[in-house]
Formats: sequence, structure tokens, C-alpha cells
Amino acid sequence: MPHLSDHFTLRELCRSQTAARQGIDNSPAPEAVENLKKLCTYILEPIRKNFGVPYSPSSGYRSEALNTAIGGSVNPTSAHCRGMAADIDLPGVSNYDLAIWVRDNLRSAVDQLILECFDPEAGPNSGWVHVGIGDKPRGQVLTYQRGKGYMNGLPGR
Repeated sequence: MPHLSDHFTLRELCRSQTAARQGIDNSPAPEAVENLKKLCTYILEPIRKNFGVPYSPSSGYRSEALNTAIGGSVNPTSAHCRGMAADIDLPGVSNYDLAIWVRDNLRSAVDQLILECFDPEAGPNSGWVHVGIGDKPRGQVLTYQRGKGYMNGLPGR
């Protein structure tokens, strides 16, 4: 399986249990593969290097059909559908701390950073971090909480 970067393969950035169960083709077009390489280079590899923790994104590339099947954005230009976003969490690292580090160290490369479904009462590993790149990165930082929706910034800072 071809590598997109030193530690990440195309297969792991396209893997989906939903696609496998429902027989959905989740193969990216060449442009999406190029975007995935950039995502790995500018976001995923720096995270791996800083924290020294092997990890695999829980969600990366999603075909339109897969994105629809999982209830993702209905926008065909969704960052996941273009190979420009991944949802991640690192073993042994608080998702809040991960989001803070990405915000403070990779913001110039980040189009959108979302701390999703993080609940400090549920523990440091609750939720996940969505991080996306863009052609003209906005550096947007959001928090999403169930029942409350999206809020600007990260909680407490």
C-alpha cells in the first residue's frame, strides 16, 4: 500500500467500516490523494513527531456516498470528501491538549480545527479532534458540543 508520508498510508486514510459494510467504494481521485499527502505532511506528521505517539486517524478521506451514509456534511466540497481533513485522537493524550497544541503550533496550515464532542467530565479521551487544511487556510478554531452546537475557540482559553 502506498505511503502518503513516513508514517501514514493511503489505505489507513481511506479505511471505513461503514464503507466496507455497505459496499461503498471509498477510493479517492488523484486530486484527493494529493490533498491527503499535504494533510499528512503539514498536520498528521508534525503531530506524530511532537507527541511521539503512533496513531491512525479514525476518519480521513470520505467519498460523497460514504459521507452521506455516515451523516456527514451534505456539501460535496466537504473537506473530508476532498481529502483535506481527518478526525484524530492520540492514545494517552487528552483531545483538549491535542487541540491546544494544533492551534498553537500548526494554525498557519490549518483551515479548520474543531474539538468535537469533548466532555471534560467524561474524561480526557472523550470526543476527537477534526483538523482540515485548505487552499487558503482560515485558521478557524471551533468547539462542537452535542446539544449546544458550534462555538468559536476552545473552552477555557
